[in-house]
Amino acid sequence: MSVHFQSKGILTTVQDLGRVGFGRFGINPSGAMDRTAARLINILLGNDETEAVLEIHFPAPVLQFDEPATIALGGADFAAHLNEKPIENWRPVRVGKGGVLEFRHRNFGARIYLSVRGGFQIPEWLDSRSTNLSAKIGGFDGRAFQKNDWLFFKQRTTNDERRTNNKISTSVLPFYSRFPTVRVVAGAEWGSLSEESRGTFLSNAFSIRRESDRMGFRLEGKNLNLTEKIELLSSAVNFGTIQLLPDGQLIILMADHQTTGGYPRVGSVATIDLPLLAQLNPGDTVNFYLISINEAENLLVQQEIELNYLRTAIRFL
Repeated sequence: MSVHFQSKGILTTVQDLGRVGFGRFGINPSGAMDRTAARLINILLGNDETEAVLEIHFPAPVLQFDEPATIALGGADFAAHLNEKPIENWRPVRVGKGGVLEFRHRNFGARIYLSVRGGFQIPEWLDSRSTNLSAKIGGFDGRAFQKNDWLFFKQRTTNDERRTNNKISTSVLPFYSRFPTVRVVAGAEWGSLSEESRGTFLSNAFSIRRESDRMGFRLEGKNLNLTEKIELLSSAVNFGTIQLLPDGQLIILMADHQTTGGYPRVGSVATIDLPLLAQLNPGDTVNFYLISINEAENLLVQQEIELNYLRTAIRFL
């Protein structure tokens, strides 16, 4: 009931939907960058959607299963092969004893997620199994996986598994792209941007810089300016907060973001579009489209309705 890391890959960690409610203690949430992908593959396998998954970057690890298992992949497309045969994302896949899973090349995206039916055997820390790499706690001993690590499953998979010919409809998948337009709501300091800078923000593409990571995506584009210099107290920030740096460039805070920040908050990415950002690589570009808070909330409510339909359908298969 375990999987063996025959090679480690560049960065593979245990993540779930994040460590919520501890920001007041300075503890960042961590969690999957593409939380929609993590939720979908868990729902597909009949797991609780908060079950831990593997977040895998490319180059990816080579994994060998010591017992039969049912897995699902979602998010990026890394040309997954099981025992030398290609397998698809977004559908359950039966893995036999000794099965070897490898990822041969990156077709698109930055992170692929792997779940196993029944879940991984990972202890909780502050109500989450996510890995906090900076604090070196949570997940798998607070670190990324290394060669020859073993990750255990919560339960043994039997041969009388439910059907594995189901696949998640594209209608509920994020519309991944290397140059997405993501919807944003105005931040607390949006009005402090000059009129010209507000126009630049909404009409120009910004590229992802190489210095980007799970803490934040640094963007490169035309400089933005405030109408006047302002002094700000450190205030709460969130996954998706867009800050204006002193050099006129932007940073979008991501899953491992700090809990407070002192830079002007010019916007916040709508939660429904965070997966589109999470799958961007350095050199990819992003455009912004301004919407109201009510519109952002309605989009999220509609997504939850669709996920409820999916849960119900999976339950009765």
